[in-house]
Parts: sequence; C-alpha cells; structure tokens
Amino acid sequence: MSSTVWVTGAGSGIGAALVKAFCAAGHRVALTARSRDALERLVDELPTGAETLIVAGDVTDRNGMTAAAAKIAAWGGGIDILCNNAGLNIPRRSWADLDWESWDDLLQVNITGALNVIAACLPFMRTQQNGIMIHTSSWAGRFHSPGSGVVYGASKHALTDISASLNAEEGKNGIRSTALCPAEVATPLLTKRPGFDASTLADMIQPEDMARTALYVANMNPLVAVHEIVLAPVRR
Repeated sequence: MSSTVWVTGAGSGIGAALVKAFCAAGHRVALTARSRDALERLVDELPTGAETLIVAGDVTDRNGMTAAAAKIAAWGGGIDILCNNAGLNIPRRSWADLDWESWDDLLQVNITGALNVIAACLPFMRTQQNGIMIHTSSWAGRFHSPGSGVVYGASKHALTDISASLNAEEGKNGIRSTALCPAEVATPLLTKRPGFDASTLADMIQPEDMARTALYVANMNPLVAVHEIVLAPVRR
C-alpha cells in the first residue's frame, strides 16, 4: 500500500534522493524547499506517473508549515511519513570565528525549523494513530566533530534528542521516530566545509545510501521503533 510522504529540504542532495527513492517505491511524495524552481526541476526528472505535490516554503515559517501540512494531508489522505531533512551549515564554524548572525540562522533552520515541521505533522499522525518521522541528523549529532562546527553539532545533538522525545511521548499514538546520523555525505552542503577536497566525494556516503536507509526505516514492522542509525564511510 502506498503512503503519503513529506520531504523537506527536497531540492537537492539527500532530500532529492529521498524523493526519488520514495517515488520509485510507489509512494505519494510532497516536496518542500524554499526554491520552487529546484523542486520543479526535480519533479521533471521523475518517472512518468510519479505522484507528487510541490509545496514550496521555508521551514522557519511556522504558520506556513502548518498550512503546508494541512494541504499535504488533504492531498494524500493524511501524512504517513515525514522526512525531516531541511538543514544547513555555515562557513564560520569555530569559536575563534564566532559569527552570531550566521549561527542564529543555522539554529533557526536546524532546530526551530525541524520543530515547526514536526508540530505541523503531529495532529494528522495522532488522528491516524500511525506515522513515521525520519530526521536527517548527523554523526555530529552523536559525537563532537570539529570539522562540522560548534553550532552545527549543537543543532544536530538537539535534533537527535528531539527524535528520542517523540518515541518517548508519541509511541502511544502509533508514532515512531528515527534519527539518521551519517558522517560525511557527498552533498552540496559538504562542499562548503572549509578546506574541503572534492576528490574525496566518491569515498563518502552517497545521498542514495541515505535514501535506502530511510526506506528501510519506513518498511520496518510498525511495532518496532528504530531510534537511531549511525552511518560512516569505510575508512581505507
């Protein structure tokens, strides 16, 4: 049976791979990102017959995400799976290079934005007494990672704990939550890391690996909550 899936941060990288994988598996997929153009280009790449809904928006817009969830639920008969994927990192990452403006922007997207989308989905999943939330956290959300930066690591630790809180509080409503915690993934986000070496991309986790992992979670026995999955590239 097909499900209705909402993917945020769907315009590129892991988000685009999630859209392609869930569509290929026969699910209805709603796509959200700030750029409608990027979403339209992605939909054009999908096979004929893929059921998609473009809902452009910014996850930091709380009212906008509430309205987006209602639109998606009306379109898809509910929201079965949330891929809470929108996030960013910034060039100025260390205490020695503290930049409050960009640090605040990151926290607003990575924490408040994630909370906004979760809160928008919860009423529909509670009514259904069923739902899966899959959050793109990070290796830096489990272990300190100097390369990822101070504020990014803090935001992803927060997201990992937010995911755990959903399992603790919403399991009674049939809602399960998983934090995906990958190390380096070959995405446009990673290329912004200071000193990044593009020749290493092929040795990293690929966006498609993340999508396959999300599909594994989505296909799990509904009586089992997969709390976290930590992934890392093989060290050669």
